Amino acid sequence: MYQVVRVLLYRLLIVSTITLFSSILLFWFHGFLTAFGIFTLGISGILYCAQDLLLYYPNDPPDSRVFVLQPSNYKLPYESIKINNKDGLKIHMFLVKQPFNSKYIPTMIFFHGNAGNMGQRLSNVSGFYHKLNVNVLMVEYRGYGLSEGTPSERGLYIDAQCAIDYILERTDVDTSRIILFGRSLGGAVAIDLASRLEYRNKIWALVVENTFTSIPDMAQIILKWRCLNWLPQFCHKNKYMSLNKIAHVISPTLVICGSNDALVPPSMARELYMRCGSICKQMVVIPGGGHDDTWTCREYYPSMQQFLVNVPALPSEIGPFFEKNNESARLGVVLTV
Repeated sequence: MYQVVRVLLYRLLIVSTITLFSSILLFWFHGFLTAFGIFTLGISGILYCAQDLLLYYPNDPPDSRVFVLQPSNYKLPYESIKINNKDGLKIHMFLVKQPFNSKYIPTMIFFHGNAGNMGQRLSNVSGFYHKLNVNVLMVEYRGYGLSEGTPSERGLYIDAQCAIDYILERTDVDTSRIILFGRSLGGAVAIDLASRLEYRNKIWALVVENTFTSIPDMAQIILKWRCLNWLPQFCHKNKYMSLNKIAHVISPTLVICGSNDALVPPSMARELYMRCGSICKQMVVIPGGGHDDTWTCREYYPSMQQFLVNVPALPSEIGPFFEKNNESARLGVVLTV
């Protein structure tokens, strides 16, 4: 706890200094109880407002906000796109398209994790492009990479909606085969989008990797403060309540987790899988996969490819697909490859 408070106070030096001196003045003129109360409220406010500093790392590494690696470095054909979202902010995206017949193949919308920028995920995207033969729309959240603004939970949700709206307006892609992919924090963004009433019938498949049930749950695991068990939800600035939202997902869903993920426990993937509202769902545990390197494991792409090959093309095909390919989901069996 000391280390967390120290970092936050350092990064919010001006606000912390004002709070401290205000408390000293109040103590001098009004006594201990008043000063202690104001000091407690001030620190609580700082901790609440500073929760973003513990979750979003757009400057890691330090040049992530000024330098974004281009898909051409991986010899991928692409469009660099900037569009205005609902808040009037310019959001940067890469659309990596297959050279032939791209109108008749799936398009994946890629939501990355909480650090760096989308250019740092190009090696993984190259694997999707070559091994899964899909188009990939890479989304840069507000406050990340070359996108404008500051990251927030509401903001990331809006940016995700902006991305799918953009794809749905394209005439050169198959808008009936949209895949949402999210890793870690991106998984929470993808689940939110897939659970929304206005979008859930427009999503062909959902794939989430090494993602969590909620930020309050992650806070208890990482910080290990017993007081967090009784902390009201409104005290958490960022919630990302994926466990509740995934119950409203109806798209075929694949939940992937690495068996050696030291950050997000694989048990959270099981909870998400069990709560998922889709009748076409599957969970795959990748042996040896860590939080950031599961995608480098040998079984990763074949597992995803097998899932996508069997996803029904039309809603009417979901029943036969469920009976033929997803008996394990109905029985609650987790596949380990």
